[in-house]
Amino acid sequence: MRNKLLALSLGVSFMALTGCQDGSATTGTKTETQEKDIFVGKPMSMEYEEEITKLISQMTLEEKAGMLHGTSMFATSGVPRLGIPELTMADGPLGIREEISRDSWAPAGWDNDFATYLPAGAGLSATWNPELAHTFGSVIGAEARERNKDVLLAPAFNIIRTPLGGRTYEYFSEDPFLNTQITVPYIVGVQEHDVAACIKHYAVNNQETNRGTVDVQMDERTLREIYLPAFEAAITDAHAYSVMGAYNRFRGDYLNENEYMLQNVLRDEWGFKGIVISDWAAIHSTVKALKAGADVEMGTPGPFNEFYFADPLIAAVKSGELAEEEVDKHVRRVLRLMYNIKSIDSTGRAKGARNTEEHFQEAYNIASESVVLLKNDKNVLPLNLEGVKSIAVIGDNATKKNALGGFGAGVKTKREVTPLEGLQNRLPESVKINHAQGYLERYSKTERAKFGDITLDGPVTIDELDPKLLEEAVNAAKNSDVAIIFAGSNRDYETEASDRASLDLPFGQQELIEKVMQANPNTIVVLIAGAPFDIEDISQKSSTLVWSWFNGSEGGNALADVLLGTVNPSGKLPWTMPKKLEDSPAHATNSFPGGETATYDEGILVGYRWFDTKNVEPLYPFGYGLSYTDFEFSNARLDKKEAYAGDETIQVSVDVKNTGDFDGKEVVQLYVSKLDSKVERAAQELKGFKKATVAKGATKTVTIDVPVKELAYYNMENNNWTVEPGTYTLKLGNSSRNILQEVTVQVK
Repeated sequence: MRNKLLALSLGVSFMALTGCQDGSATTGTKTETQEKDIFVGKPMSMEYEEEITKLISQMTLEEKAGMLHGTSMFATSGVPRLGIPELTMADGPLGIREEISRDSWAPAGWDNDFATYLPAGAGLSATWNPELAHTFGSVIGAEARERNKDVLLAPAFNIIRTPLGGRTYEYFSEDPFLNTQITVPYIVGVQEHDVAACIKHYAVNNQETNRGTVDVQMDERTLREIYLPAFEAAITDAHAYSVMGAYNRFRGDYLNENEYMLQNVLRDEWGFKGIVISDWAAIHSTVKALKAGADVEMGTPGPFNEFYFADPLIAAVKSGELAEEEVDKHVRRVLRLMYNIKSIDSTGRAKGARNTEEHFQEAYNIASESVVLLKNDKNVLPLNLEGVKSIAVIGDNATKKNALGGFGAGVKTKREVTPLEGLQNRLPESVKINHAQGYLERYSKTERAKFGDITLDGPVTIDELDPKLLEEAVNAAKNSDVAIIFAGSNRDYETEASDRASLDLPFGQQELIEKVMQANPNTIVVLIAGAPFDIEDISQKSSTLVWSWFNGSEGGNALADVLLGTVNPSGKLPWTMPKKLEDSPAHATNSFPGGETATYDEGILVGYRWFDTKNVEPLYPFGYGLSYTDFEFSNARLDKKEAYAGDETIQVSVDVKNTGDFDGKEVVQLYVSKLDSKVERAAQELKGFKKATVAKGATKTVTIDVPVKELAYYNMENNNWTVEPGTYTLKLGNSSRNILQEVTVQVK
């Protein structure tokens, strides 16, 4: 119910969310009506129930069971004699996964399963641009449809609780509001192409360590305020058609047999009408899981007929342990989804498109808005090529490709522009590139974790530098006018199935960066990674620091355009960069990773909420990111002087002036504080943001809508949302630690 108000801010405030106050968007122009409706999903239709009843009445028990479990790696059975096709699925965090064999994880070896490689989730969220999230969803939805997939196993948007998380690169952010603003338009974009989005991983799946067994414990307020808002909005606003049940336990029960989460919350409270698909091998029972609300079992090891929802389900019905009516209920849900995406009657179903130049351009647009400028003390950037005859390009990440890296889903793509290739594409021929690899991506010969065998250690790196490569890198830096070192991580090191053991940069990069900076003071450090690292020493010693991501097919071109000033950076960090691991809340409370049980002792103080409330200084705060220009905020004001009632919306306006020499985009972030609250609250919470495009010398008024009910906390005494009356401070800034304007409001 509370997230209906998020839909209001998502839909009505489209113009300001994208920062296009004149109505123009970054990838096209939309009418006022489209602006209001673009982020509102299409509810699942119930008009097919009579036809579904007729189909179920004609099916055998064996046919019904076949629709409720995998009969290949990524599909369930159809019933051809009744015109019911298979339900096909595809992984999709980075683009549509290459085709694999029907009965194993081995690649199928097709030559027509290429796809657009899209920026990873951390990069998408770093744009702070909901319209680009819609674009992302639309692109990947169209590509899934062209590959004849029915369900896209994405987006993944669990809260980033620890910077060590193996899937931080894939997830969106540490903040429930930012997660919601990215998640909803993404889902809408996918499902516009008659493909069901499968939101994951429901729920509280915030670590890879022991993910298959760990029992997560937290109070109800923490669950409702931090870990569920984006899932609720995905159901009530975007109308996602499917949900993936997570691996872990919650309050004792596995998520795929957790009646409270699957029935009480998901269906009874939120009104979910679609299907719950288990994560692969996340089902542990037949009767309990089915009755709790799981609908489709996928990925369980062993022959397909031995899945819990296969022969054991049939046996349970025949023995009387399970009523066939219970089976019918789940089959109905699957058929309902299939009718809604037009997979049974394909009349008018979207055709889709894949590997188009338009899609590569959209991948570029997302990547170019995701790059974060962390430091630019000497204004080395954008690169002034006047008098520059040579540039050293150093580091394995200058040529590293990430589309197919790591455990989990990869993308077989025809195009992945590396940073080196991007610079080669963009630099004039008069500038010589002196390339040096610098370091080797090396791992120990000890056996790495098998998929699903979760360890905290993950891949063990060899961190000594190769003397010859180091010498080549130092010489390249000495003999060039400018040096750019591309360091960071990759998708073999940041990966599903393991959390990192520390925040240390791998492969000896710390030493390499220091020696390159000593060899050439004009050194630009570019870090490519999906999660925080310990870069405090590098940050202190370098004058110029850029953060990029696993950024898709056009990532290298986008990064080169930022370095050269064709694109003014506008990315903002979607998580807090700590000075040391112990500063992060899950580690400060010694509650990560836990053992059999993980108790979230930090409660609601996740991410910047902890840092700001506990007065812990981060290295770089949540929402941080510089520009090549400067912005001033002034004249913050409200739409009225009187107190606001609970059903009203607070309208906050601020003037943003571009005082520099470049056109640019700034993200106006609105945080809310209530100092005299009767309950524990974070020092401040993000409750609104808008990305504004402001020409140099110009001033633009940015208006943010905050429904009063967004100020509520979850009251555990009555299990409801409560808005405290009184005074609230609305803080406007360009990061959680750089507040530039404040206004106070009274709430009745």
